[in-house]
Parts: sequence; structure tokens; C-alpha cells
Amino acid sequence: MSQAYGNGTVLCAVDGRGVATVTLNRPERNNAYNSDVIGGLLDAFGRLVADAAVRIVVIRGNGKHFQAGADLGWLKEIGALSPEENIVVSRRTASAIRGLTEFPKPTVALIHGGCFGGGTGIAAAADVVIASQDAIFSITEARWGVMAGIIVPHLNAAIGVRNVRRFALTCERFGAVEAKELGLVHMVCPEGGLDAAAAPVIDALLMSAPEATAQTKRRTLIEAGLMMTDAHFEELVVEHSAKRQTAEAVEGLASFLEKRPPNWYPGPA
Repeated sequence: MSQAYGNGTVLCAVDGRGVATVTLNRPERNNAYNSDVIGGLLDAFGRLVADAAVRIVVIRGNGKHFQAGADLGWLKEIGALSPEENIVVSRRTASAIRGLTEFPKPTVALIHGGCFGGGTGIAAAADVVIASQDAIFSITEARWGVMAGIIVPHLNAAIGVRNVRRFALTCERFGAVEAKELGLVHMVCPEGGLDAAAAPVIDALLMSAPEATAQTKRRTLIEAGLMMTDAHFEELVVEHSAKRQTAEAVEGLASFLEKRPPNWYPGPA
């Protein structure tokens, strides 16, 4: 590796070909995101966008899972903070997804194990997604009384409104093959085969001219409506923050931490 940096919860290394690897490194919490992870992603992608030597960014997770969504214990803690402090948290979270989406260089997500909540947002925001057969996906937020608003535009573009209306409401889990059928994943490989599957894709991206690649990506995002206005961005931020501070969110997060059904569930038929 020609250079490496990171804040511990997010690692970043760049090889001699200009391929950067951003690794979520909170395996003891299944790479669930908190303030440290969000800060690490913002810092890493801020550095990478300014590094002319970087051609491609690969995103992956250490441990058993790619990314387990938000750390729900952390969400409970910040939900008790002031509205102003919650706005700051939501704005940084949304900025991480916006930054990944609008990042001018190709991004490749390599997914294994669990990919839940915000992890599906990372997948939807990446240019190329490769999942191993053991990968499991779920848009989980509504199950815990919060909402996936800041990643809905990206999910709509990736799997279509009709599928988001199912999976973001039911919070059902689905496997790698179904994720490919839905459009969230481009390729499914055998368990343990992510690097081998990614190698020809990375090589193909390196064969494409850097400026033409960046311009093509930007135009594609513009035509898809994913280069959102600041007003739209702020609307998502405020809505996301406000939902986290409701009684329903308090109950949903408590039900997770206490390992019980939430009070709105009437029980099985």
C-alpha cells in the first residue's frame, strides 16, 4: 500500500494502482454506525476526493458482517439530546450518504453477512455492488420506530419505488440472489469470493478514462434526480432527526435493547 489512514472505526488504504479500500472497522458491533463511523467516512471520502492518484474506491466491512445499520443503543442516546444536536447528527449522516452518491470516482461495495438499514443505503449509493452468497439484506428502520428517509431516494433509484414500498415497510430480510433480482446487487459470488469477483470489475474501471468516467457518473446522477438540491437535502435531514425524537422511536429502540416486541405489535394471529 502506498498510503494508509483512518480513525480506527474506518480504515483507508490506497494501493499503487490508485485503488483505495475503505473498511468499516467496528466488528464487535457488526460495523453498526455511530458518530465515530460517520466521522470516519466523511474524513476518508474527503481525503480521497482530493487525492488525484485515487481512481477507484472499494468499500467493505471487517468481521462477520458488512454493516448492521445504526447502532441502536447510540440512536437511543442521541434521541434524548436537544433537537439542535439531533439535527447535527442527521445532517452528518445524510452528508455521508450524499458524499458517497456524488463521489466523482467509481465506487465498488463488497458485501458479506448482514447489510441492514444504513448498510442498504451504502449499497444503493455505490456504483457497483458485489455480494457473496451469505449476504442478507433488510431495510430495518421502521421496525425500531425510526425511518429510512435519508436513503429512500437512493433505494428508490436502485430497486424501484414498488420494492421500497414493500421492503422498507415490512423490514423483511432477503438474500443476495433476491437482492440481485431487485437491482440492489449487480453480481453474486461464492462465500469468500468477493476479491476474486471484484478483480475484473476493478480492472475494467481502471481501463476507463478518469475524466470521462467522472463526467459520465455525474450526468447519470443528474438525469436520475440524485444530485439533490440543498433544500431537498435539508428536508430529509429535518424529517430524519425529528422522527428519532418521537415516543414511537423511544419505544422501538427500547424494544430492541430489551429484546421484546414493541408495544404496537398485537401478537401473532
